[in-house]
Amino acid sequence: MHTVVVGTSGTTAQDVIAVARGNARVELSPEALAALAKAREIIDALAAKPEPVYGVSTGFGALATRHISPELRAQLQRNIVRSHAAGMGAPVEREVVRALMFLRLKTVCSGHTGVRPQVARTMADVLNAGITPVVHEYGSLGCSGDLAPLSHCALTLMGEGDAEGPDGVVRPAGELLAAHGIQPVELREKEGLALLNGTDGMLGMLIMALADLDTLYKSADITAALCLEALLGTEKVLAPDLHAIRPHPGQGAAAANMLAVLKGSGLTGHFQQDEAPRVQDAYSVRCAPQVAGAGRDTLAHARLVAERELASAVDNPVVLPDGRVESNGNFHGAPVAYVLDFLAIAAADLGSIAERRTDRLLDKNRSHGLPPFLADDAGVDSGLMIAQYTQAALVSELKRLAVPASADSIPSSAMQEDHVSMGWSAARKLRTAVGNLGRIIAVELYAATRAIELRDGLTPAPASRAAIEALRAAGVQGPGPDRFLAPDLEAADTFVREGKLVEAVEKVTGPLA
Repeated sequence: MHTVVVGTSGTTAQDVIAVARGNARVELSPEALAALAKAREIIDALAAKPEPVYGVSTGFGALATRHISPELRAQLQRNIVRSHAAGMGAPVEREVVRALMFLRLKTVCSGHTGVRPQVARTMADVLNAGITPVVHEYGSLGCSGDLAPLSHCALTLMGEGDAEGPDGVVRPAGELLAAHGIQPVELREKEGLALLNGTDGMLGMLIMALADLDTLYKSADITAALCLEALLGTEKVLAPDLHAIRPHPGQGAAAANMLAVLKGSGLTGHFQQDEAPRVQDAYSVRCAPQVAGAGRDTLAHARLVAERELASAVDNPVVLPDGRVESNGNFHGAPVAYVLDFLAIAAADLGSIAERRTDRLLDKNRSHGLPPFLADDAGVDSGLMIAQYTQAALVSELKRLAVPASADSIPSSAMQEDHVSMGWSAARKLRTAVGNLGRIIAVELYAATRAIELRDGLTPAPASRAAIEALRAAGVQGPGPDRFLAPDLEAADTFVREGKLVEAVEKVTGPLA
């Protein structure tokens, strides 16, 4: 099994995905253990002093004015976890919780939180045992970190609350820890607070969305190229010199991908076959690189933000190398929240242009010789009419999901926390948007491949043939009389989401950008 070693200087997106989705084993480096011990010495020294220190010997948030006596501090740490574990709604996905836990462990190991080494070891043990705390959909405002979600994870470390075992069965956390030989932690000064105060949930969802969208943007370039072929369009608009004079990197990459897919096509450029010859293709075909390219550039910006956040130690207060323990506002989720919303906007636009191409394939007045709705016997057969309805419904949903969460703020904690990021909400809706975008691209793929196969006497590009053959080998049927469509569309979605479309095409084209 792959092992991820956590040090003091952050982690990588690949490591997050390996732990969240691949169940990679987690180990703590000697450097991290030394940093943990050193920072804890500072906290212990402050705890012994009579002066109040926020998070060490005081209450929290609006209650920070109360000095907590030593005999009540362990209770204080337990209480903050219990009271903050106030999530509601459906449980979030296992991979999200694992990313959340791993990213909190990453910050703990930075040596800036004051958490004892044994607490960090227990966090790693829980991950390695495949124990997943039950974290609920609602409970984070994206400021002071993802408080309720992280609290449910901390509750499991204490042996309280519910968690899912490696067998997928939800049981009391104490039972699961005991079954795996893990001793529950007894939290000490600052530790409860340090386990709750981070942007880890929204960051984990951002990292996984970036990985998924990388596949979907390549897939969208492929389906756009297939549509161009099926509509007998021209690939001349993809020429590198045209895109060099508007040098957005994403646009150039998308055009290059489409051109690679179309290399050797016998379908492109047949404008003369129309009764009224075309001068140029419709925007949904001609401007595909511009729209997909803008989305790719948005991905690049979001990736930069994620990399910075992965290198960060997000906590309040933090232990600094010179021994100071200082309050700060680094837990505010605005940097992550913004890009989560940006990505949802880009996903909505990519889905929208893909649906327009699909609709064009199905309309006999705009498809340049294809049968209505790509039906076998139009009138008797409805073809892909309602597949496009489903795609349109998904696009409409994407537009609603594109409304930014980060533009909202609801004050909390008796106005102490009077401006919040709503980053967790932005991340949750982006996950839905990514799933819907994959389905939209799958419908476009289904329609475009059928349309190409209906172009008798014209030979598609080798990469297009490879895509069609792989899709058919995956059990997605080609042209023919009407049949139960939902299974075909679901199989096409799986084919796209798992990267099989990109894989099939890259065997011909080489790596796409």
